[in-house]
Amino acid sequence: MGTAQQRNRHAGKRRLLSSVSAIALIFAASVAFVSGAVPASADPVGECTATRGAVVAVDFGPFGGGVVRGCDTTPTSGYELLHEGGFTTEGTQHDGDGFICRIGAGSFNSGTRYPTPATEDCVLTPQATAYWSYWIAAPGQETWSYSPLGAMDRKPKAGDVDAWVFGGTDVGGTTGRPDFTPDEVRAGGGGTPGPTGGPTDGPSVPAGEIDLPAAARWVTGQLRDDTHVADPDTGAHDDVLTTEAAYALAAAGGRSPALDKVAAHLTTRTGPYAYPNGTDEAPDAPAAARLALLAEITGGDPRAFGGRDLLGDLKENVCPAGPESGAPTPGCTAKGDFRGAQYADGQALSVLALLRGGVEPPAASTARLTQLVCQDGSVTSILITPGENCDGDPATTGLVALVLDEAGGQDTAVARTRAYLRKAQLETGAFPGYNGATTGSITATAYAAQALRALGDGGAADAAVSWLSRQQLDDGGFGFEESATDGALYPTAPAVLAGADTSLVTLTAKPVEPTLPPTTPPTTGPTTAPPTTRPPGAGPDLKKGVAYLTAPANLQQGRYYAAGGGTGRADFGLTVDGAFALAATGHDDNALRTVVDFLDDGGKDGEGRTLGDWTGVGGAHALGGSIGKAAVLAQVVERDPRAFGGQDLIAALADAVCTKPSTAPDRSCAARGAYTYAPSVFAQSLGVMAQVRAGEESAAKAPVAYLASLQHASSGAWPSLVPPTGDADVDSTAMAAMTLDLVPGEAHEAAVDKALAWIASRQLKDGGFPGAAGNSVNTAALAVQGLSLDGEKYEKQITKALRFLASQQNPDGGFNVAKEGQRGSDLRASTQAVGGATGISFGTLTRDLTGTTPNPVPPSTAPPRIVTPGDSSAVGPGGGGGLASTGVRALGLAAAAAGLVLVGWRTVVAARARRTVPGGAR
Repeated sequence: MGTAQQRNRHAGKRRLLSSVSAIALIFAASVAFVSGAVPASADPVGECTATRGAVVAVDFGPFGGGVVRGCDTTPTSGYELLHEGGFTTEGTQHDGDGFICRIGAGSFNSGTRYPTPATEDCVLTPQATAYWSYWIAAPGQETWSYSPLGAMDRKPKAGDVDAWVFGGTDVGGTTGRPDFTPDEVRAGGGGTPGPTGGPTDGPSVPAGEIDLPAAARWVTGQLRDDTHVADPDTGAHDDVLTTEAAYALAAAGGRSPALDKVAAHLTTRTGPYAYPNGTDEAPDAPAAARLALLAEITGGDPRAFGGRDLLGDLKENVCPAGPESGAPTPGCTAKGDFRGAQYADGQALSVLALLRGGVEPPAASTARLTQLVCQDGSVTSILITPGENCDGDPATTGLVALVLDEAGGQDTAVARTRAYLRKAQLETGAFPGYNGATTGSITATAYAAQALRALGDGGAADAAVSWLSRQQLDDGGFGFEESATDGALYPTAPAVLAGADTSLVTLTAKPVEPTLPPTTPPTTGPTTAPPTTRPPGAGPDLKKGVAYLTAPANLQQGRYYAAGGGTGRADFGLTVDGAFALAATGHDDNALRTVVDFLDDGGKDGEGRTLGDWTGVGGAHALGGSIGKAAVLAQVVERDPRAFGGQDLIAALADAVCTKPSTAPDRSCAARGAYTYAPSVFAQSLGVMAQVRAGEESAAKAPVAYLASLQHASSGAWPSLVPPTGDADVDSTAMAAMTLDLVPGEAHEAAVDKALAWIASRQLKDGGFPGAAGNSVNTAALAVQGLSLDGEKYEKQITKALRFLASQQNPDGGFNVAKEGQRGSDLRASTQAVGGATGISFGTLTRDLTGTTPNPVPPSTAPPRIVTPGDSSAVGPGGGGGLASTGVRALGLAAAAAGLVLVGWRTVVAARARRTVPGGAR
């Protein structure tokens, strides 16, 4: 059932456990055992208001409890809010207290911390299906957002509310949201959420995928003369359905001879289809928009399609006023209408065609779409005049939500449409064709799925696609309604787009350019140079970025420290990330030498830990991704990975290759060919990369095959996690592409090409890319590296991404985590931004350190100084400290190997986006 239905089911049963009382515990620090962080005296919940303090809610539902609230009237971080709110926590042995593995409350079961050791040993990062996820909501925010920062980095503001939920999420937290609203637990909230069965996101339905090749065959079979769709009775051209057929072919198989024939035919139909009243008259707006979109999807020119400037004609024929003016223009119902649009879909497609063509739509035309949003959040299909009765439907709502989201600046309208779609979803995963219907509509479900995926509701979108997959007919087509027996093009086209994880906003099928087969790079050789010279101002200031990374407040004694309240625990994954960034730029080779010598010579952090402790080589928990990451660094700086840090990392990788999947409770091996304790595509990629760069192609055969098998056949994307959860992740796709680009073979070459096309299709209009942190710096930088594998083809996208990165660089040289949210330079994001902006693949990166001298490293027994992002007291240049005062970076490594990340497991999902790039063992 959907979120709304789940909430109703729990209504009446909810109870609020009393606010947590003070618990006095004594902290015993020990590096040999996982220590638990103890709570301070909690402020009564009533003392937190909308303008004072913040509230935190922890859902103990999976352990038989309820939702417990706590208050902190003066929180400095999310981590402090949790503890000052009266909760206790426990970290992992591998990553320390910074990674929250258990949470307890004195008011529930005598303060027992959950999960208990019987179900989770908290040695390594917990698995993605069972960890404490961290959610946030600002004042007035009606839905939860997956925190882009770790609890130690996040600084709550007055009226904020945080939530911790045990269970699982997919990439970026698009599933697994709390089963209660922010208003039910925030300061002054009237609700009392009670026991829950764990988080949900979308109906619980069997997984399912649409058979895209079968759909493409069916669509091709509907064409007459392989070029167009014709009316079965009269034989007349049906240009609307022909464009739908073209969209479906593009989504199902990319650029193909079949698609080329249809597109070429439609250029000959521009006049009769888009200009039925003559070429000197206004175009039929929906027709012109459809043809313009086809040109944009296939790499054509919408300003010279069939001899017409479709975009210019659309923009020149926007209604200046409606009937209320006293002198209405024919074909206009209100100011901002495209003449002749008549329906909301025509208006939306016209706005989208201009957006995709790089033309700013008239503000009134975009605003017109917001006027079609009904009181319940649905969108009416008719271009009603303001004040008319408004009755919407899911199909129109989905399309308009997509376009408004792409247009930007329409957050309120988008939020309302999103909320409507979430409520409209049926328990089957389907969406009804109209309000009040109890059966599913293929068209409505397809457009709703596209919109929800774009808006971050991946679980609901997956459920919708699963329902669609069960409606696909044996011949590959789709009917209009649930249990239909005859296929039709109109519902089949949007269903195919939904099944391909795309929409008319992102769909591309541009010509495939020939590429040279990849070759295995040498393990030694000249220092790598950036592949392309960018135009001035196209990218960030890398010298300033390096200065930030090497500032004494950040790089200390040859390593970086994770935030953690002044502990001496270094973040080895982040340290390797910094080394990659320094190697890519070459702007401070002496600092790079300092880092490398610390790692290679067995340097110890303040807790006595070495690189070997982080990788787990020789122990019971050898972390394949971390081993691979360390080995790649050795190869980058031309040191011997068989004797780096006192370990033979290549032999350790060979030993870490799984021969079969492990059985519960052992979760060391996800599958044959996976590496031990490598819970992400990022980790798998790092292991493969290290083995291939070492010339161990034979030993890497099974890991290569497993990595290749994880690619989504339909889209070309890779998921974030291992075992896969069905998501598609830009960061992981870029890393997998960089890895397979090292492996010879036509199949791998084709896989890389398809991956790059998918990455390009995910680019946002400002040049950024969606990641777990939102419009993420990490994701954009990794996308630059991936797309640079074919830099000539994707030069436009790379330049846009570099400009986006430049926009996120702060005066101190560091980078924000994302375009949205908390400002301030972040070390982990900065390492990826600096290295990624060069466009150099981790697979080919080299830096010759001959003639360099390590910087003096003063002995230090005192804990490192920890500063907070944006703190004016920071020692680093520009005052933008890079480490949070009490917590771990949300961005970080993914999984058990890279490390901390997100107090709470933002982490394994670092296979996802926080990535410490090459992120830890993501």
